[in-house]
Amino acid sequence: MSKIAILTDTSANLPAETMAAYNIHTVPHNIQWGEQSFLDNVDITATEFYERLETDPLIPTTSQITMMTFLQAFEKLAETNDGILVPLISGGVSGTVDSARTAAAEFDKVPVEIVDTRSTAGGLALAVLAAGEALTAGKSLAEAAAVVRTVSDNLHVYFVVDTLKYLHRGGRIGGASRYLGTMLSIKPILMLNGTIDAVERVRGKKKALQRLVAIVAEKTQGEPVAVSVFHAKAAETAVSVLEQAKAAMQVEQDYTFELSPVLGTHAGPGTVGIACYPVSCIR
Repeated sequence: MSKIAILTDTSANLPAETMAAYNIHTVPHNIQWGEQSFLDNVDITATEFYERLETDPLIPTTSQITMMTFLQAFEKLAETNDGILVPLISGGVSGTVDSARTAAAEFDKVPVEIVDTRSTAGGLALAVLAAGEALTAGKSLAEAAAVVRTVSDNLHVYFVVDTLKYLHRGGRIGGASRYLGTMLSIKPILMLNGTIDAVERVRGKKKALQRLVAIVAEKTQGEPVAVSVFHAKAAETAVSVLEQAKAAMQVEQDYTFELSPVLGTHAGPGTVGIACYPVSCIR
């Protein structure tokens, strides 16, 4: 049986034990903070990042993963694997997938499958986990890539931010720009499907999160789903949202993730979101 590695980017922010179980590896995004440079989740942890973000007047910026970084990762993985599956952050919010495709075009030691999941955070994590399960079940590289594409096509990803200022200053605000300048008590519900767009506005964080769950429940129409709740320094709120999701939907698998620093740069502290897909789509 061929041994296939999964290579994703650090915006998926999967636990180390999960990565080890499914032969998952990551390449880190780049964060520039004043004169300092960090590799996402390598040189700075989420805890360190969010503590500094709330007190440092300097604004961090991010940059896509380079082609050379991918080539180096491919070279290393090819030493012990027969193929590499590469599900990545949406090309609509990052140029990372373009770097990966350029690198793959120059690499011929083992087959490489690049997949733009059109998602990130919990959505990307769900796609990567589905790939791991497919490969563990004996699927080929091409078959596992097809699973990732199917999950990506069926993902629902919605989130609530405390403020739009981080998305705005990072240039990732997309269709949510029309909500700039609204009152602080008004919380926008946003969606990610390739790019970020606004869905609606709700007064108050509690009601916004309740509406967030209701929207996702409406989308799933009672089907059994895999769910991930993701957050930026809002662990207790994420637990509450997951419990609401379990009450409103038929949840077969559930996960909770903290946003890595690269995403926290753009989403900001207090962000909470839900990603899910109907498990029937890959069975």
